[in-house]
Amino acid sequence: MPENTEGPQPEAEETAQPERSIQDLDARTLRGLAHPLRMHLLKELRLTGPATASQLADRLGESSGATSYHLRQLATYGFVEDAPGHGKGRERWWRPSHDGIRLPDDVATDPNPEVRGAVDLFRHEVATNHAQETSTWIGNLHREPAEWQLASDLSDFKLNLTAEKTARLVRELHDLIESYHAHEGGDGSRKVRFHIHALPRTGD
Repeated sequence: MPENTEGPQPEAEETAQPERSIQDLDARTLRGLAHPLRMHLLKELRLTGPATASQLADRLGESSGATSYHLRQLATYGFVEDAPGHGKGRERWWRPSHDGIRLPDDVATDPNPEVRGAVDLFRHEVATNHAQETSTWIGNLHREPAEWQLASDLSDFKLNLTAEKTARLVRELHDLIESYHAHEGGDGSRKVRFHIHALPRTGD
């Protein structure tokens, strides 16, 4: 499952897969997550593994007081938890509580102004993160081996579809990516980030 996604979960595959835990956002937890630093902290823990507030502060250019406070807030809303077996001192280690998060349809379309504002902030932060990752990749592309330069992709397509067909295509893309968990690992493997954007044109 992608780190942040919307809509129904993919159906379970026939082949046995390690169970992946996905946290469905609701109005309360969404408001608890919809903060730029909290989203950055959660993303960093998912990408790099357990860490302390001080380590995360160094990576993100924040004060340890700020990262410590927002990690505790993330824990309150169920996004992070203690990471046992890390470190021997008194400093607390954190890890994500789930493999991914999902924005259900009913929350994404909630008319409550507070919820709508949190949805907007959440989506803007996801989009900003995608743009930053893409810019970083392009800026470092010349340092990559040729096979990884060719394996990367920046494509866009135009289709005239109904909302129903668009939603079905997005689900099928999610299913396809999810199926590749069975093929993870191997010599030369790396973490690869996939961004899916389905953007109906405004004003057509």
